[in-house]
Amino acid sequence: MKIVKSVLLLGTLLFAYKQMSFASMPKKGGTFYYNLKSTPTTLNPLSATDGYSSQVHSYTMESLLDRDIDTYEWKPHLAEKFEVSDDGKVFTFTLRDGIKWHDGKPLTVEDVKFSFDALVHPENKYKTAHLKSYFEGIDRAEVVDKKTIKFYAKNKIYKNFDMVAGLLEVVPKHIYENPSKKQLKKLNKTIVGSGPYKFKSLKRGKGVTLVRNKDWWGFKVDELKKENNFDKIFMRFIKDSTIAIQRLEKGDIDFQGLQPEEFEKKAVGDKWGKSVFKVKTENKAPAGYTFIGWNLKDKKFSDKKVREALYHLINRPMMIDKFLYGYSVPATGPQYLSSEYANKSVKPIPYDPKKALDILRDAGWKDSDGDQVLDKVIDGNKVNLSFTILEPNKDFVKYLTIFKEDAKKAGVDVKIKFIEWNSFIKALDERNFEAVRLAWGGGSVDWDPKQIWHSSSIENKGSNFVGYSNEKVDKWIDEARLILDKEKRKKVLNKVYKEIAEDYPYAFLFNTKYTFYGHTKRAKRHKDTYTYGVGLGKWWLEK
Repeated sequence: MKIVKSVLLLGTLLFAYKQMSFASMPKKGGTFYYNLKSTPTTLNPLSATDGYSSQVHSYTMESLLDRDIDTYEWKPHLAEKFEVSDDGKVFTFTLRDGIKWHDGKPLTVEDVKFSFDALVHPENKYKTAHLKSYFEGIDRAEVVDKKTIKFYAKNKIYKNFDMVAGLLEVVPKHIYENPSKKQLKKLNKTIVGSGPYKFKSLKRGKGVTLVRNKDWWGFKVDELKKENNFDKIFMRFIKDSTIAIQRLEKGDIDFQGLQPEEFEKKAVGDKWGKSVFKVKTENKAPAGYTFIGWNLKDKKFSDKKVREALYHLINRPMMIDKFLYGYSVPATGPQYLSSEYANKSVKPIPYDPKKALDILRDAGWKDSDGDQVLDKVIDGNKVNLSFTILEPNKDFVKYLTIFKEDAKKAGVDVKIKFIEWNSFIKALDERNFEAVRLAWGGGSVDWDPKQIWHSSSIENKGSNFVGYSNEKVDKWIDEARLILDKEKRKKVLNKVYKEIAEDYPYAFLFNTKYTFYGHTKRAKRHKDTYTYGVGLGKWWLEK
């Protein structure tokens, strides 16, 4: 009798396990509605610089290798195998068979070589200056045979392999090599890649539509069969977070990244916990930081004392308490605080209006004409301590308004100008601004500051748009890139972090401690987050 009961119990458990496994199996189909927030400046994968285009590319474009979202180890992708030479200076990749571009033509090693050559073009033909610094350690790409390509490094820059393996997005040579002006204009509004989704349409002010690439090679690979489960992805352009959350509640959006204030105050009501859900989670993904950047070519900001004083006028504790609900901490420098490369000896600049005014007075600023604004004679001309901050996000204006009011009490005239995203990027590229408020994404786990902080990244619309130049920082960045030993490299980059932080080229604002998002009931996932990201590529829809 006991044996029979045991067998029955075992059978029941097995049945329940099978039912549970079946229920949690990702399902194919449906349209996933995602809020991209804003229209990308361009969809051209070679010249695109903003995070919005990168999100679209993550579904349509591919690299030779991919990172495992739980281990961060490299794993095969377009390349089925790879090897590194004993001296660490030759990287060999072997492509998979049967990979096709979205237009049906085969992806070849010639495409891979062209993609690299385009990024490092000496005359910046393809508008890739923002990426060029990453690949300067690579001497050349060489086609070995129809499946094999080799990259030869000039030296042992520690991220050389990572750049060609992951940062290099492979583009079709037959489309991007020599487009006419008319074709180039079209390429800014479309994408031809090899990824799991094909570009279908872009409607200004509405969204981007992507459809499943039924011929994607990954659907034949066991490890990838359960990913990219949607038939269609519609990325909406909803900038206003209040409207976006309302659309999430209605089911017009399936996923919406949330800010702490939105998580606490806006994602509330009868529907939450029933038809729509909010998540607060933690992972090890590289985190970004928010900042105000000063145009260092502007005579007001070329003086470090002015930048330091302005930093002391930013009441970050109030902003964190009032708008971020204690979920963020004051940033101290050019990396997120939990990064191994963040110098823990650097402390946050405190809110101290008295100290700010003392610094400004010592630097020669005073109200000489009684207009309540500090001024100073620079190069024979009276200059008011007055400037405009360009802001691309209406939701952030309230933070800057606190700064504006506190600065006014100290005799600093701050103006805030909301500006549309594409116009904002144009202003950055042309260096046509006094100050800007922006945020950098997390980037890579292993920090390479060259793109943003090296003086060589100032020209050709590079990412060092504030014009920061420090010979010591340049020297240390170049030195660190050649150090393969991580512990030794960290020591050098800790010096870079401290030097930049104490130069105040930015007012570094906040580091978040959590990841927040909202999702509809029909949007299913195995868990809230993986070790290095939320993992939207593993989600699916249930009707």
